[in-house]
Amino acid sequence: MTDFNRHPSSYHHWQLQVDGDIAHLRMNVDPNHPYKPGYELKLNSYDLGVDMELADAVQRLRFEHPAVRVVVVGSAQERAFCAGANIWMLAESTHPFKVNFCKFTNETRLSLEDASRNSGLKAICAINAACAGGGYELALACDEIHLVNDNNSAVSLPEVPLLGVLPGTGGLTRIVDKRKVRRDRADVFCTMAEGLRGKKALAWGFVDAIWPKSQFAEKVQQRAKALAASQPARPAQGITLAPIHAKRDGDVYQYQHVRVEVDAAHRLARLTVHGPSGAQPENGAGYEQAGSCAWALQCYRELDDALLQLRFDHEEVGLIVLQTRGDREALLQVERDLWADRGHWLCNEILLQMARTLRRFDLMARSTYALVDADSCCAGAFFELTLACDRVYALDDDKVVLAIGPLSDGALPMSHGLTRLHNRFLAQPQHAHELAKEPAAHTAAEADEQGLCTYLLDPVDWDDDVRIALEERASLSPDALTGMEASLRFGGAENCDSKIFGRLSAWQNWIFTRPNATGDEGALTRYGAPESARFDWRRT
Repeated sequence: MTDFNRHPSSYHHWQLQVDGDIAHLRMNVDPNHPYKPGYELKLNSYDLGVDMELADAVQRLRFEHPAVRVVVVGSAQERAFCAGANIWMLAESTHPFKVNFCKFTNETRLSLEDASRNSGLKAICAINAACAGGGYELALACDEIHLVNDNNSAVSLPEVPLLGVLPGTGGLTRIVDKRKVRRDRADVFCTMAEGLRGKKALAWGFVDAIWPKSQFAEKVQQRAKALAASQPARPAQGITLAPIHAKRDGDVYQYQHVRVEVDAAHRLARLTVHGPSGAQPENGAGYEQAGSCAWALQCYRELDDALLQLRFDHEEVGLIVLQTRGDREALLQVERDLWADRGHWLCNEILLQMARTLRRFDLMARSTYALVDADSCCAGAFFELTLACDRVYALDDDKVVLAIGPLSDGALPMSHGLTRLHNRFLAQPQHAHELAKEPAAHTAAEADEQGLCTYLLDPVDWDDDVRIALEERASLSPDALTGMEASLRFGGAENCDSKIFGRLSAWQNWIFTRPNATGDEGALTRYGAPESARFDWRRT
């Protein structure tokens, strides 16, 4: 079982310093503490363990230090900002681990961008030395990039010329979509292993400011203070995030509100999520008092952890079977209260946590089927989870209810910005609008009429039909399903976020299996060796 819990007191690779409304997050990777033995983390290169700490730091700034308005991301090492993902780690990893590692690191960077858009937490990247690959991709996730203007400090994305792969966490897309760098300049930059320095990096749009080394720290701090002053005031005190732990018994993970049962023989996992029980906070002040143990935060942090366990520890599970349980009205009341007090910083952060968790579910490279029976709590954000699934099987029984809640009208957007209702009804936007504007409970038959389920199954045939559906899905090619699902799940126009994941799921997934990258004579395999890579020159 992978432990994704981290805490600043035990970080090996980052230093988090909070000073009023400005925080400094300095990368100082310990080369002797890799995620797995067998490689050394030189020059502030990173692996999954490094990024787990980064994800924790961003999360803690949002919940534990809400007064912070600007975080300065820098390096505590004089000779290196960040050399990117550790090449030896990538070369030794399985293909699924490589792709999941890239996906996790990008979701971490997206959380930083989400904090800037929605939490009033701006980020400045202070690059004091060489910044390559994933290091520059971290910089791209920040609001501003400041670079030392000397002969040694440069920004680069050297993956294409050096490794025969792509920048794995959205660098190419962020350059043209977010920073809006000209395509021809981006082409030159991405094929230059040495990257760009100082004035040219600034002129071409790859950084926002350059400073002499003697003035760098002072100028960055001045900008951080000015940027913090331009942001709205934030509350002084946050809450403490308690660790998330599951009790594991064989292939069963039992959290407080979430249960995962892995059926390895059938390559599926049953994911059951439970709604609230007992009294819940009614407003922001109540949530501050309850802290991280409040159901609305605890449940979605547990679900987030469960999804990561399935990604990294159960590579052969191809199908997630979602079931929900609990009191529909209690769940909907929690969401009404959160939405009513969304101006409170903590209610806002909880809603954003829910949205991020749902987006992680959307992006699972697994088939997802929802089963809605008489015991289901298919309501509110649990309805969103159901709607996120590739198929929804509902029992044809009057006791079965699917209830749209107050958060389905834009509070929990998908990666490409659409609500799940609008994503489902691209040809009928007015229908999606009406369903969201007037949240209501629908019986299974009504839900079927409204287009909210895939199959309405007779009680007599329920067990057999569900069994056959699960067996059929598990028998199909996992590669074909991954490509099919990634293509079907996000309809309509794309944005920067969805392009990153769509291209990561397709191009990077493909490139990582090609001999030009990972074959015996591929660029990634031969990196650091005296022999050059040998390529199959056919373009496909």
